[in-house]
Amino acid sequence: MTRAIRRSMSLLLSTVFLRNGAVAFAPVLSQRASSSSSTVLSATTRRIGIFGGGTVGGGIVEILQRKQDHFRVLTGGNSMEIVSLCVRDKSKERDFTLPDGVTVTDSYSDILQDDSIDIVVEVMGGVTDAKTIVETAIRNGKDVVTANKALIAKHLPEIQALLEQVNQKRLAANEKPVEFRYEAAVCGGIPVIRSMQTDFVGDDISMLSGIINGCTNFMLTEMDQFGKSYDEALAEAARLGYAEADPTLDVGGFDARSKLRILMRLAYGVEVDEEEISCRGITELTKLDFEYAKMMGGTLKLIGVAKKLPGNKVAAFVSPCYVTGNDALASVNGATNAVEVISANLQSTTYIGQGAGRYPTANSCVNDLVSLTKGDANPAPFNPVSTDTIFVNNYDSVFYIRIKYRDQVGITRQCGEICERHNVSIHSILQNPVTRRDDAAFVLITEKVPLQAVKNVCADLEGLDWCRGPTYYMPVLREDWVSVKA
Repeated sequence: MTRAIRRSMSLLLSTVFLRNGAVAFAPVLSQRASSSSSTVLSATTRRIGIFGGGTVGGGIVEILQRKQDHFRVLTGGNSMEIVSLCVRDKSKERDFTLPDGVTVTDSYSDILQDDSIDIVVEVMGGVTDAKTIVETAIRNGKDVVTANKALIAKHLPEIQALLEQVNQKRLAANEKPVEFRYEAAVCGGIPVIRSMQTDFVGDDISMLSGIINGCTNFMLTEMDQFGKSYDEALAEAARLGYAEADPTLDVGGFDARSKLRILMRLAYGVEVDEEEISCRGITELTKLDFEYAKMMGGTLKLIGVAKKLPGNKVAAFVSPCYVTGNDALASVNGATNAVEVISANLQSTTYIGQGAGRYPTANSCVNDLVSLTKGDANPAPFNPVSTDTIFVNNYDSVFYIRIKYRDQVGITRQCGEICERHNVSIHSILQNPVTRRDDAAFVLITEKVPLQAVKNVCADLEGLDWCRGPTYYMPVLREDWVSVKA
C-alpha cells in the first residue's frame, strides 16, 4: 500500500481466527476525508443520552471517559459527550462515576425530546419500553445504539420499516439519515455483526453455527470436564453470575434463538419469526449423554445452526449437538462464545471471544458510537431482504437418540423395524455396561435423515412397553463426523 493511499483512508482492523489457525484482518473504511484533503471538516461533538445505568451502561461511561483523547484523534477531532443518563431509580448508588454535568433522570422524555441529544444508547433491556424508546428516538432523528437482541429479534421488520420511512423524509429534506447500530446485541464483544455487514457481501454463506450463549456453554463445560450434574452446573453458573435468577431464556435455548434469528437475516436475507425456529435447551441432558459423547470421541455443545439448502431454502435450529473432539467448536469452553461461518470464498471463518459481561458488551456499544462520531454510514443495517429465500422448519442430519429401557428380548429387532418403517438408517448402537437396571439406556446413531423422521421414530419407540419414559434426540453437528473422528 502506498503512502498516499495510507493517508487517504482510516483503516480499522478487526481480528478473526480462521479454522486453519491463520489470522485475518477485516478492513472497515471510514467515510471521513483524510487530514491531507483540501477539504477542511469542522470538528463536531456528538451528544449522547443513555437509557440504562446498570452493568453495560456503566461500562460504556467508563470506556468513554478513559479513552476520550484517543477517540478524539481516531474520529478526526470529533468528540462524544454524555449529556443524560436515564435510570429507573435516581437514588440508587452506581458503581461508576459520571462525568461532571451529566443529568440523571427517570423521565424518558428528558432524553427523547431534547433536540441537543443526537445519539440514544439503549441498554436497559426488555421489549416493551425499549421498543418505545428506540422508535421515538428514530422518529425524532436521533441515531440509535442498542445491545437489545430480544427487541431486534422480535421487532426487526418494524424497526427496518420505520428507519426507511423516516430516512426517506430526511433525505428529501437534505437531512442526515438516522443510523441504527447493534453490534453488542449478538455475542457481546465479538464483532460478528459488522463482519456480517461488510466482510461477506461478495461471498455466499452455506452454513453458520455458533456457541452463542455463555451461561449454557459454562454449564456444559462443567458437566463435561468435571462430571457435574445439570443442577450442580446451574448452581455454579448462578454463583458466578452467569445465570439469571430465572435462567429459562438461557437454559431453554431461547436467548440463543434470538441471536440466531438476527444472524440468519444478515447471512441469508431471510425473514422468520423466531418462534418458528426449532429450539431445544439443555435441561434434558444428563451425565450419561456426556459419557456416550466421550465414547464417540467428542463432547456436547448448545449450538445455533442455520444452513442453506437446495432450492433457495434455509433451515435453522438451536439444540444441543454432538461435536467431535477436534472440531473448532469443541474446545470453546467456559462462558466463551464462538461463531463459525462457512462460505464459498472464505471457506471457514471462526470468531471467538467474550459473549457477555460489562466490558465486552460495552466495548461493542462504544465501537458503534465511535463509528457514528467518525461519520460512517450504513443505509442497510440488517442487509437486504432476499425475495426468493424460504425458511423451512425441517433439516437433515445425523442424529443421536438416547433410549431408556427395561431389559427384555427383541429390543434391537423392534428398534430396527421402527427405523425401517420411517426410512431411518441406523449407523451404530452404543451401550455402556449397565450399573443400575432402573436407569439403563442405550443410544442409536442414525445416518443422515430428516428431523421429522427422527421425531416419528421416537414417538413410536415411546409407545413400546419396554421404553421407559421419553426418548431424547439431538443432531450431530457435522455430516462427516465419522471421518473427522477417524
